[in-house]
Amino acid sequence: MEEKSSQEAQRVIVTDIRMPFWSMVVFMIKWVFASIPAMIVLSVIMTILMFAAAALTGSMWNMHGMFEQGGPSF
Repeated sequence: MEEKSSQEAQRVIVTDIRMPFWSMVVFMIKWVFASIPAMIVLSVIMTILMFAAAALTGSMWNMHGMFEQGGPSF
């Protein structure tokens, strides 16, 4: 029979996690606070993308000066 090397990966299947209720609550609160910076970064990225899309579509349909002229000029 061959011996397995110590660096060979072993598969593990987790069937149950035992964690007290209040520890789980504290963990979830920390998780929420940790997600706040990620949400801020995602909102900044989405804002930039939306401004870029609005600038592209506005220039494609020649709407960049529509509101200054008092209405559409078509």
